[in-house]
Amino acid sequence: MIEYPQGWRDIEVALAHDWLSGMRGGERVLELLCNGFPSAEIYTLVHNPSAISETINSHRVHASFLQRFPRVENYYRYLLPLMPTAIERMRPGSVDLVVSTSHCVAKGLIPPAGARHVCYCFTPMRYAWQFYKEYFGNNPLKKAVLKPLLARMRDWDRRASERVDRFIAISNHVRARIERHYGRQADVVYPPVDLDYYKPGAGEPTADFDLIVSALVPYKRIDLAVRAYTRSGEPLKLVGVGTEFDALSRMAGENIEFLGWRSYEEIRELYRNCRQLVFPGEEDFGLVPVEAQACGRPVVAYAKGGALETVQDGVSGVFFKEQSEDALIDATRRAADTGWDSSAIRRSAERFGIKQFLNGLDAVISDS
Repeated sequence: MIEYPQGWRDIEVALAHDWLSGMRGGERVLELLCNGFPSAEIYTLVHNPSAISETINSHRVHASFLQRFPRVENYYRYLLPLMPTAIERMRPGSVDLVVSTSHCVAKGLIPPAGARHVCYCFTPMRYAWQFYKEYFGNNPLKKAVLKPLLARMRDWDRRASERVDRFIAISNHVRARIERHYGRQADVVYPPVDLDYYKPGAGEPTADFDLIVSALVPYKRIDLAVRAYTRSGEPLKLVGVGTEFDALSRMAGENIEFLGWRSYEEIRELYRNCRQLVFPGEEDFGLVPVEAQACGRPVVAYAKGGALETVQDGVSGVFFKEQSEDALIDATRRAADTGWDSSAIRRSAERFGIKQFLNGLDAVISDS
């Protein structure tokens, strides 16, 4: 049973989240906040109740004017220019504290007079500050149209950051980015992994395949892994859906199996039985490598971003320093030849439990 800080019961809180369109890492954080602040109302751009857990839906959810657009859940990401206005028009009632969980515009919610605002920041707005090529490609016409828009978004994002009293970053990697883009200091509280759920299985793992669990979108660099494994011929199972599914399927060899969407239970069994998890992209934190380690399995990760904080080289995984097929193939072979201690791998993951997350968040809230 999760124990929440006693002092949270006495705080009137409003929660802000960019959008509620599915259950990913950010929504898992929001679920914990919903349970910790059971009377809190939620402010978000778009809300699709059918894609969201009952824990979140049980709270009163205020959606922005974007919600009135027909079938907006299918294209809301294309409404980026309207998002700053949409979040600024939403005004919470009388509360003591606003807690925003944000990678886009939720931090721009205007708190009521006298309220403090703590932002749990997954990253400054990715679309505006980094990963431009990965999100928008190299089309010259698109670049010409988007350049002034993204300049305005960066200006708004910087000004919106001034509404936040305290920033909490999900990693030191993101903390540096907050300082660089916003000129603000941030505490670091790592996102939580349910260590009671993600744990080693009862028997020995089959260890007869490598595993990727990821959204199939360009910046995740799943294409690199598909090319490398097609070359090496090693068995690879790939869990995930996304815009790159068809292109990746066409380039993949017969040794690569695309599993599509899978339940948490199925993914846990895949973690427990894989030879190693492969993590080829740069992430701000990356819950998947921690979940795999919690199940006692090693990780092969690109040596950049959050993986440098979650994977311990030689203890719970190995790194590759260049995003090239040769470097990835070499790292997977080194990992396969290592005699891993599953107990040590599990201990590496135990730094990122729910208790540590709640204690870290409470320390900032109590000091705000």
